[in-house]
Amino acid sequence: MAKDRILVFIPAYNCEKQITRVLAQLEGRVSGYISEVIIVNNLSTDNTVEAAKKYLSEHSLPPCRIINNDSNYNLGGSHKTAFNYALKNRFDYVIVLHGDDQADIRDFLPVLEKRIYRKYDCILGSRFMKGSVIKGYSKLRIFGNYGFNLLFSIVLGRKITDLGSGLNMYRTEPLKSGFFYKYPDKLYFNDLMLLAYDYHKLTMKFVPITWREEDQVSNNKLVGFSVSLLKMLAQYVFHKKEFMESDMRENKIKEYTYKIIFENGVKI
Repeated sequence: MAKDRILVFIPAYNCEKQITRVLAQLEGRVSGYISEVIIVNNLSTDNTVEAAKKYLSEHSLPPCRIINNDSNYNLGGSHKTAFNYALKNRFDYVIVLHGDDQADIRDFLPVLEKRIYRKYDCILGSRFMKGSVIKGYSKLRIFGNYGFNLLFSIVLGRKITDLGSGLNMYRTEPLKSGFFYKYPDKLYFNDLMLLAYDYHKLTMKFVPITWREEDQVSNNKLVGFSVSLLKMLAQYVFHKKEFMESDMRENKIKEYTYKIIFENGVKI
């Protein structure tokens, strides 16, 4: 059976304390399934890049590049940088692993070892299903997540157990249409991706993961984020086609440019 080309994309912003722990996840059994890793640094103001460089210089990991976005593209924009990179370099799949060490890619080992991902267009890590484990997350946020999971489940007519855990896997073939370019570069990019996969009748599967909140600092403002999700759902219910096919961006960036600033064993 031919080996799939799998890219791991690590979005990173001010995660100096966590990035080395995330990179450590890529050693051992996981490394055998990974073709390449890109750390997409979204203009961090701390020592995230220096910490990553040091770790990569001292440890044996799959080929890895550190990429600096030329502007602060936010989380959604970093996804677009990575999706573009994956398509340009002909990867078959992209695993998104957030650089703040809340999720663990090793929870995807059964998915990788049994090639479960080949049956779906995306595999979504879930914090709120049977078999998942949550550590250090506030009860208010847990309650809010369950509420929105229920709302999305009702609207989409399928069981949704997480809107965005920070650990997802996408088949690149559906990305070739470029539907994701029209979405805002904000934190709720993942939520729009979920609606898009439903709208385009793409297949998805949720798998349980372990998720923890320890020394991470959230950039998510709970009230504003909740209002954005409610507006999004209302648009999807009442104006689905118009909403999903519109250009939702306020700032229409023509090209998400970047510079490769470090590599370990990747030929340019």
